[in-house]
Amino acid sequence: MNALTLPPTGNPAPAFSALNQHGERVALSDLHGKRVVLYFYPKAMTPGCTTQACGIRDAQAEFAQRNTVVFGISPDAPARLVKFIANQSLNFDLLSDEDHQIAEQYGVWALKQFMGKEYVGIHRLTFIIDEAGTLVHVMEKVKTKSHHDDVLAVLDAL
Repeated sequence: MNALTLPPTGNPAPAFSALNQHGERVALSDLHGKRVVLYFYPKAMTPGCTTQACGIRDAQAEFAQRNTVVFGISPDAPARLVKFIANQSLNFDLLSDEDHQIAEQYGVWALKQFMGKEYVGIHRLTFIIDEAGTLVHVMEKVKTKSHHDDVLAVLDAL
């Protein structure tokens, strides 16, 4: 488990089903007809993840205009997601992937390095899925401050 092994674009996106912050099940199969932005982030309520989520929050109307639903996904438990949403007034669903099964399907659960230590964890990547459930774009370089604008630009280019 070293490098990222991402699913190929042009193929059906890996199916997923996860609990949101309310304990409600969200499945990709229920989202046909909408574009889906699935962004993986390491941990709720940390500085970079908060910056990224607040950008998505503030651009929510622009995503809606593009028939796009956005989900943030992390290994956090639903109870932590509830606090994150409340603390930051987030207006979109966060998904809990405590067993990192979805992260593994999308190839983002892999070896990382931080301050000279190696560990396995979530890499910050974003996947864009079209209305038919096809993976159409993978953003491997994510800047937390401009993530929302970067995603909107990709959506407009597709």
